[in-house]
Amino acid sequence: MEVVRREVRRVSTTPNAAMTTLASPTLGRAHQTLWLVRMEQGASGPEHAFTTEVLWSITEGSAEVVTTTGVMTLTAGDTVVLPAGEFRRFSPGPEGFTAVATTSTPTSVRRPDVDDEVVPPWVC
Repeated sequence: MEVVRREVRRVSTTPNAAMTTLASPTLGRAHQTLWLVRMEQGASGPEHAFTTEVLWSITEGSAEVVTTTGVMTLTAGDTVVLPAGEFRRFSPGPEGFTAVATTSTPTSVRRPDVDDEVVPPWVC
């Protein structure tokens, strides 16, 4: 058993959001990764696809997610299951949003405008 204490959590800040790693292979030796996302009003995440399935559950506020299959509005309590390889872009509602997200590892992310896949720091 591993316990990841609050004081050792990692926060990764991008121009679009702040991701707080709650557990990952390097934080608690987990086989999945679990992180919090906070996105403020006016931000918009980049279009990207994970190589693994990703689950997002909105805990506060609302978000819009655009995928190859359409546009969904998510509010607190909603969970979306995003298949591996499906491009998506998250945007916050008027009050921003907080979500918890999880995926299996190893995983990486690709963007349609970049050739290389990367491993985001909040999932490793």
